[in-house]
Amino acid sequence: MPLALIILLPLTGACLPALMQGRSSRLLASVSAIPALLSLLMLLSWLPHVASGGDTIVQQLTWLPSLGLNVAFRLDGLGLLFALLITGIGCLILLYARYYFEGEDSVARFFTLTLLFMSAMLGIVLSENLLFMLVFWELTSLVSFLLIGYNTDRQAARLGARMSLVITAGGGLALLGGVVLLGQAAGSYELSAVLAAGDRIRAHEHYGLMLNLILLGAFTKSAQFPFHLWLPHAMSAPTPVSAYLHSATMVKAGLFLVARLHPALGDTSAWFHLVTLTGMVTLMLGAFVAMFMHDMKGLLAYSTVSHLGLIMLLLGLGTPMALAAALFHLLCHALFKAPLFMMAGYVEHATGTRDMRRINGMWRFMPAMMVLSGISAAAMAGLPLMSGYLSKKMLFTESLQVSTPDWAVVVIPLWVTLAGLFSVAYSIRIFHNVFFNGRPIDLPVWPPHVTGSAALSPIALLAVATLLVGLAPQQAYTTLIQPAFTAARQALVAPYDVSTLGGNVPMAMSLIALAGGALFYRTRDPLFRFHARLPEVDAKEIFDWVMRRTIALSQRRVFQLENGSLQRYLTFIVITVVLLVGLELVAVTHWHGGLPLGPLDPLTVMSALLLCLAAIGVVVFHHYRLPALLLLGVTGLFVTLAFARFSAPDLALTQLMVEVMAVVIMMLALSFLPQTSPRESTRTRMGRDLAIAGLIGSGVTAFSFAILTRPQQTISDFFLANSVPGGGGTNVVNVILVDFRGFDTLGEITVLGIAAVAVFAFTRDLQLKERVVDTQPGHWVAEPHPIMLSTVARLVLPIALLVSAYIFLRGHNLPGGGFIAGLITAVALTLQYMAGGLVWAQQRMLTAFRPLIGAGLLIAVATGLGSWLFGYPFLTSAHGHVTLPLIGEFELATAMLFDLGVYATVVGSTLLILANLGKLMTVAGPGKEIG
Repeated sequence: MPLALIILLPLTGACLPALMQGRSSRLLASVSAIPALLSLLMLLSWLPHVASGGDTIVQQLTWLPSLGLNVAFRLDGLGLLFALLITGIGCLILLYARYYFEGEDSVARFFTLTLLFMSAMLGIVLSENLLFMLVFWELTSLVSFLLIGYNTDRQAARLGARMSLVITAGGGLALLGGVVLLGQAAGSYELSAVLAAGDRIRAHEHYGLMLNLILLGAFTKSAQFPFHLWLPHAMSAPTPVSAYLHSATMVKAGLFLVARLHPALGDTSAWFHLVTLTGMVTLMLGAFVAMFMHDMKGLLAYSTVSHLGLIMLLLGLGTPMALAAALFHLLCHALFKAPLFMMAGYVEHATGTRDMRRINGMWRFMPAMMVLSGISAAAMAGLPLMSGYLSKKMLFTESLQVSTPDWAVVVIPLWVTLAGLFSVAYSIRIFHNVFFNGRPIDLPVWPPHVTGSAALSPIALLAVATLLVGLAPQQAYTTLIQPAFTAARQALVAPYDVSTLGGNVPMAMSLIALAGGALFYRTRDPLFRFHARLPEVDAKEIFDWVMRRTIALSQRRVFQLENGSLQRYLTFIVITVVLLVGLELVAVTHWHGGLPLGPLDPLTVMSALLLCLAAIGVVVFHHYRLPALLLLGVTGLFVTLAFARFSAPDLALTQLMVEVMAVVIMMLALSFLPQTSPRESTRTRMGRDLAIAGLIGSGVTAFSFAILTRPQQTISDFFLANSVPGGGGTNVVNVILVDFRGFDTLGEITVLGIAAVAVFAFTRDLQLKERVVDTQPGHWVAEPHPIMLSTVARLVLPIALLVSAYIFLRGHNLPGGGFIAGLITAVALTLQYMAGGLVWAQQRMLTAFRPLIGAGLLIAVATGLGSWLFGYPFLTSAHGHVTLPLIGEFELATAMLFDLGVYATVVGSTLLILANLGKLMTVAGPGKEIG
């Protein structure tokens, strides 16, 4: 069973809600839950293999091995634990959303984004290749931005979404740098190799840098201090988003990364101080602020920050069982935090507010909700017989095991006990204030709107799971935590006996936290009055102020450099080149390398002089559009002759076709500009520019002379030797384009297609020039479509298409190929536009241009994917000889299919640009789509 299917199911399932816009939340939730549930069932089918045998399943599809980038997936105990939480709680969130959004319109977007988010998170925890994991890492930032800003009409949602994207995406950039360094140090980007190279990585000279960069990415994602600000301000998202974000997804990604890379980066002094101290500060800060929050979701958000700090603290301790304690508390936190957020959403819908100073006495209206929320709040507080009690007791036990450094021996146990006290206090507060504490005060909705019992099913399931983990912790530990612990440590570890957990000191620490938390809440009134007198700090306002100042500063600096002057930009570039290269060339004492230059023949010299004169003519006549454009075409034609002269027929053919199309397209583009432009440069500036041009031209000449007179070895010998055996073609240039460097060509035609579609979009409703109508009788007007040109063009078209087919078919062994053939076809069809007019030609065009571009890209990509079916890297070409009756023996190569994609993309892109520029000057005009 392919592991990729676990990720692909919710990814493809995300299309279903998008196709069902306007349907009820019940139907959308049911349809969305199917792919999520299938992924969960697939994961459960792997559970016996991973839990009992500790297996690690790695499935890999070779893609770009030279870059270390392969589509590889890994399922072990650690990935399985996180994946089960992502899919299991995800299914319950979808069920909860069915009731939360009941009666609302246009909620399909939520279900689509949630499934995308689930798929991205699964990609993170199931990736074997670190570079591949980074793609999913950034995808979570983008999708969470859309989820947090789901209510686009609310400013708070937009600002919260922007804050989350800036912080998490910034951390993602740091993580990218750290992963690149890590892969270079380990010699591979595959996790199996990275985790096995821990000693070499820790001894690497750049260990400190890669550690800081990777932890920066993890800290921003998991809302660690000082990057925790985005998480509380993400509460503007709908409650299902908050519940999913805080319990099983986004914030757990950073914790997963730290746990996953522990064997490669952990167990050092730098690791201890960075991870442990960050976790300690985050733990205490979140716990303290949560106690004084009046908003239900705000309290739960800061409590999440605190619990994330607790887990991060455990991941950094380095004691034998600290990692196991971290994973156990991560499981417990997911099970009790999701139902508390769901409760907050239900209560907000019922009362119209989230302010706990007004929401009181809900037990009268929601007795079942009170019981279920009480179980989750008790687990969060760490009451005996609850899962949270065991995980916090494990925390206290591990804090006592720390032996170095000296300050940690005393500080860490006291610190975690105090933080435990705050967690008890805020857990009591949210339960007591919502369900007891007197009667409601001025609720916006009265009486509270009570939901049906079926709506409580996701909360009930999670509350039961919390109870089961608390009552049968050993079974939960053995089934889920022990395999995850073994996978995270990359070593066999002794089973943890939960029944013998701790001793007298951890027990005393637990009692102090429970009693102290209850006393803290009992005496909360003076503490709240003291807190109210403290200066209020709005993190969102500070963030917005920093963003505004940063943007203003960057704009000033950009405007200082970029004032719209092309001369200035080119001056900066060439001066930089002169300085960087010139400093190295100063040390050259002998410019002549000893090898003689080739002999000059009169024809070559004359062509070179004409080329130079044409180029100078472009500069001299650049104020006059038409002469400058014609001279520019002349320079291109002489370059074509140069390619032909020095045995580069493929380049010559390509250059010739490009020049023809470029001149036509530039004619259309420049026709919207004045025929002449004013002289704006002073003599001083022209002298300066001439001096800079002369300097850089002399430098290039000298550098070329030094290279050409020295012995050199190029990579051409490799391609000449491997063109036939490796690519099955004697035309080395074409084999390079469609085989050896096929991925580059795929990128180039993709960019070409995007550029063409951009021209189409920009000119779609654009009107730059009114059609000029001749109203003066007797005024001579040239025939726009001469009969001679029209007749010749129609005769030329079939011949040109035949030549194009011939050039395409022979391209693998003789000069030609899909790119050149596509340009020949484009030139022939362009001639039809020029001869018959835009409307005439468009009526006879057999296909639209945008679908042709899409088809070309799909053919090229499908050719590359086809090699995967046979176990070869992406875009690997196959070739062989086939004998057919009457025809005889001939060669076939899969590269021709790729070349067909290139051909279609070139034809579609060129004509789409040409036709949409041309329509601006015709009666077709704006509003008439072409392409």
